[in-house]
Amino acid sequence: MSAPESRVDVEQFLTNLLEFRYREVTMVGATVAVLAASIVFFPGFENVGDGVQSDLSGGLLAGIVLIAVVAGAVKGMTGFGYSLIMTPIVASVIDPTVAVVVLAIPPWMLNMFQIAETGTGRAFVREEWSLLLLAVVGTVIGVAALASFSAGPIVAFVIGLVLLGYVAFQTVQNFVTVEEAHHPFALGAAGLSQGFLLAFANLGPLLPAYFHTFERDTERYIGGLSMVLGTIFTVRIVQMALFTDLLTTYRLWLGSVIAVVTIVGLLLGTYLRRLEFDERTFNWFVVGLLFVISLNIFRNTVPALFF
Repeated sequence: MSAPESRVDVEQFLTNLLEFRYREVTMVGATVAVLAASIVFFPGFENVGDGVQSDLSGGLLAGIVLIAVVAGAVKGMTGFGYSLIMTPIVASVIDPTVAVVVLAIPPWMLNMFQIAETGTGRAFVREEWSLLLLAVVGTVIGVAALASFSAGPIVAFVIGLVLLGYVAFQTVQNFVTVEEAHHPFALGAAGLSQGFLLAFANLGPLLPAYFHTFERDTERYIGGLSMVLGTIFTVRIVQMALFTDLLTTYRLWLGSVIAVVTIVGLLLGTYLRRLEFDERTFNWFVVGLLFVISLNIFRNTVPALFF
């Protein structure tokens, strides 16, 4: 497996942007949206910590910023992993429901960026429109559930078990590859579950694991996954803003600030992905990442459930 040329043609990018090409406009638009929200909805220095219901020290905030950059780099390299890394950590220091709502904003920006950056999003919609539709249905149900119930540790624990099982399967089978996903029912079920789990707990490993088994073209894998995730997060944000009281202006501001910080990691990860690397290296990176994420989920859920 090889990736495209790592060098970015800035002059061509600006030319395409001025010509309103959808790829460049989408990337810049997503970035400007979170920058604008982080400025417009700034609550004032005296109110910065009021909406998280937690005493966050400067060191802890710096740690969250660093983790956001690392998670953004992982997302840039693999097309997923941001929410799986950030949510268990942030939910351990602030109210879990607040964490789930706030962390809907950065992934929206990341996925909008990658839909355009890979250039595979529109083709994916034509081929997999039913997957997108089912993901939307799962998202609507998940947001409604989040507005009524709190996502307890059992949900994250089960997700950790699913991740660990997938890692074991791929390692034992030596990265089994199926050329394409010719299983509409299984793919639809993965999309429906992905939408629900992301909306309810901000954790959704099923579709990345499914795609990793069936889709090994890196750009299509990342572009298609970003299209599904971008759709899910768009529906989540709109539904939370219009039909629930979950997305306050403070939470929108905090999520946008985290998204701005995450841009640094995203650009780094995108650059690294476009360097030359082989398929086996990519597979080990994805499976290793899922394994580490599962351990982190267990670290945060096992004590709450069993001790």
